[in-house]
Formats: sequence, structure tokens, C-alpha cells
Amino acid sequence: MSMEIKQHLKLSQQLVMTPQLQQAIKLLQLSRMELVDLVREEMMENPILEDGVEAAQEQGREPDAETKAESEMQGETETPAPPSEPRDHEKEVTADSQATNEIDWENYLDSYSNSAPGPAFKSSNEELPSLESTLTKKTSLFDHLVWQLKLSNFPAEEENVGMLIIGNLDVDGYLKEPPLSELAEEAEVPLEVAEAVIARIQQFDPVGVAARSLKECLLIQARHVGADDDILVRVLTDHISNLEKKNYQAIARDLKEPVEEIYEAAKVIMTFDPRPGREYTTEDPHYITPDVYIHKVGDKYFVVPNDDGLPKLKISGFYRSAMSGSPKAKEYIQDKLRSAQWLIRSIQQRQRTIVKVTESIIKFQRDFFDKGIAHLKPLILRDVAEDISMHESTISRVTTNKYVHTPQGIFELKFFFNSGISRTDGDEVASQAVKTKIRQIIAAEDPRRPHSDQKIVELLRDQTIDIARRTVAKYREQLGILSSSKRKQLF
Repeated sequence: MSMEIKQHLKLSQQLVMTPQLQQAIKLLQLSRMELVDLVREEMMENPILEDGVEAAQEQGREPDAETKAESEMQGETETPAPPSEPRDHEKEVTADSQATNEIDWENYLDSYSNSAPGPAFKSSNEELPSLESTLTKKTSLFDHLVWQLKLSNFPAEEENVGMLIIGNLDVDGYLKEPPLSELAEEAEVPLEVAEAVIARIQQFDPVGVAARSLKECLLIQARHVGADDDILVRVLTDHISNLEKKNYQAIARDLKEPVEEIYEAAKVIMTFDPRPGREYTTEDPHYITPDVYIHKVGDKYFVVPNDDGLPKLKISGFYRSAMSGSPKAKEYIQDKLRSAQWLIRSIQQRQRTIVKVTESIIKFQRDFFDKGIAHLKPLILRDVAEDISMHESTISRVTTNKYVHTPQGIFELKFFFNSGISRTDGDEVASQAVKTKIRQIIAAEDPRRPHSDQKIVELLRDQTIDIARRTVAKYREQLGILSSSKRKQLF
């Protein structure tokens, strides 16, 4: 058997995840805020990239004067214009020593010191924000309590354990972990001293802070307002669960008290704050900036990308002269230039893909844009992917954390993809539209006789929507709506 070496020519295709392709996929799934941060970071690392608007402002020119700027960078100079003659009203103002000496400063200071104080400045503009709105940082619960602790004249060891208690409170103002005994041991004080300190902290503003349970928090507030009568204390001590379920009849039977007395106690308890620390939360609201806008002009909808806030990237012409320098500098600049060009192309491709997906959504959800959320249709990623000839994974990345401003409001692109719920007439309705109908039914119910989940099923069936009771319960919980027993108002 002879052995020989042969050469074969084979042609094949395969997808290679190059760094550039990985960057393009990463850009596609980033939210708007994440994209802005990434672009800013790239501009810090890549000197070839620059913001076209900022560069134009720094050079005192308009952004569209790029040709003139490049010619100036390449060494082309223009003949400077002769200085114009100064106008009469632009003459230089100089101090006149003779006029200065004519002022009677002594009499001026005497009249100023003897004049009555003027009124405090009060702007006539009622739309100015309040003083609290101009603060750069909100007061946190920790700072608010420490400020009161410093004013309470605690001994050094008690102040130490007080700082430990305040530092371990959660966002609602409760002391849940670690136990008070561990804090007392860490502060090297007896447990009785720690109990006395936490009792004083619980009287700080807001009242009920540093409680270790909901029952303790409500009892502290009851004692503070002087409403700690026997019935109210017994309700909070033994019947928190029945109070949550509004099972006032069971409470009255167990306490052997008239149900009217239980009603009065419940009214007082409803004025208490079960989470005293939430007023001092330091979390700032997050405002949504849409990635695209949908405008209606006549009977047509137009998709416009939102470029506000995004840096207008351009290739800096300053480093072109360095290309003729050393080979290392040329290689470095070429590498950064390729990276910058690919980043700009990837961002442009991202914008075009978002616009294409949004336009496809408009085709499928035209009734929603015309009539409202009740006319939202079932839609899956595959429908849009087949419509614009893209893969489902690409559609999933595009619609994640992307928002669109529509005539019906601001929505996430994922909002338009819903499963279908069957109708009795054979059609289907989107699950989001069913949730909206459930919210409307509950909003219109009698609070003294709220609808049960089964009753909601029957009302939806009257609207040709066939849905199971457990599905109604699941949608109700997703909407954050309580059950009928907890929604019921008895007084």
C-alpha cells in the first residue's frame, strides 16, 4: 500500500465572531443610557474620536464648517481681515479720576448705614422651584437620625450603640438584622442599655423607626398619638393577620367587643405609617428617554430616531499630520482609526435596525396606534423577524430596554409582543389588552362589593373574551391589585 500527499481545494463558509462583530452585537442590546456611557468611555480611550458639536463649539464655528476646519488643520491659512474701526458706542470705558473724587463717600456711607432695612427679596415668578427642590442631595434616613442622635446628649457609650442601630436600619426604617443583642455585644454595653437607647431612637422623627416588627412599629405610633387604648392594643397584638384580611367580624368575636369598636380601631390604625423610613429614601426617579419617536402625519406614521444626548461622533482631523511621522505612530493611529470607524458604523447600524423593527411593529399594531391599548393584537418575535428578514435573536436584542414615544404614550418595544387570548367569536386578543380590561373592571366596581375573580371571568366572557379564573388571578397579581377580600371597604 503506497502513501502519498495530495492537495485539495475546498470552499466553505463559516461565521467567525470577530471582535468587531461582538462589539456590534453588544451595542445592539445596550439601553440608551448604557450606549451613552460606552461612547463616552470610547472617546476617552480613542483620541481619533471626537464629538463634532463640542469640537465646533470649542473652535467658535458651526458644526457644518468641517471643510474649513480641516483646511486650517492641514496648514492652509487665510489672510486676516483688517481690524475694523471702533464704533462710537463700543469705545473703551476708562475710569475718570476726577469724577471719582467728586463722589462724597462719607455722606453716602452715613445714609446707607442709617437707612431702614429693605424687604427680603421675593421673586414675582411663582413657577420657581422651592428651596428643597434646589438641593443637590436629599437627606437620607441615616443622616436625619444621626442629626437627632447628636442633639440628644447621649453618653459616649450609648451614642456608640445608637450609631450601630441607625447604621443597620433597612430602607423602611426597621432593625431586622443583626439582632440587638449582637449590636450591644459589639458596642460592649449591656443589653439593657441597648434596649433603652433603641427605645429613645424609636421616638425620633419619623416615629416608629428602628422597630423590629410591624406590630412594634404600629404600637409605637399608637402610644405616640395617645391612641393606645385596650381594644387597639389587643387588635395590634393578636390580630394583625385578620386586620390585613379585613376580617373584622372574627376580631370582634375573639375580643368579645362590638364590631363598631373594631371599625373605630381600624380607622385609627389606617392613619399609621407601616414603613416610616420610606419618606427619606435617597433613590432618585429614573426618567425614560425614548430611542425613537413615532409621529402621525395625516394617515401615515413616521419613525424618527432620537439622537438628542448622543455624542455626534466624527473622526478627528488633527492626527492626520502624524501619519507621516514614525512607523509606530502611523500604526497606532491606523489601528485607532479602524476602531473609530467601526464604532461609528455599528452605532449607525444600530439606529437603522431599531427604526426597521419599529416600522414593522407599526404594520402589525396599526389598530393600537389608531384606537388605543384595547386594540393591541397578539404578536411574537418571529412575525417581525420574518417581516424584515432578520433573526429572532436580533429582534430580541433590539427590543430589550428600548423605548418608543407614540401618540398613545411611551412604551418599551417589548410591550408590543404579547401572547394571544381566545375570543368566543374565534378571534384573539393580546394579553396586555386583557390586563387593561381587568383593571378597568376593578376600577368601576363597588368598593363595598368588589368583584371576585370568577365574577371578572363572567364579565370578560360577556365581552367575548374566554379566560380561566386562575389566569385572571395571575394577571391581577401582575397588575399589583389585591384580592376581593382585601379590596373590600366596610366603612
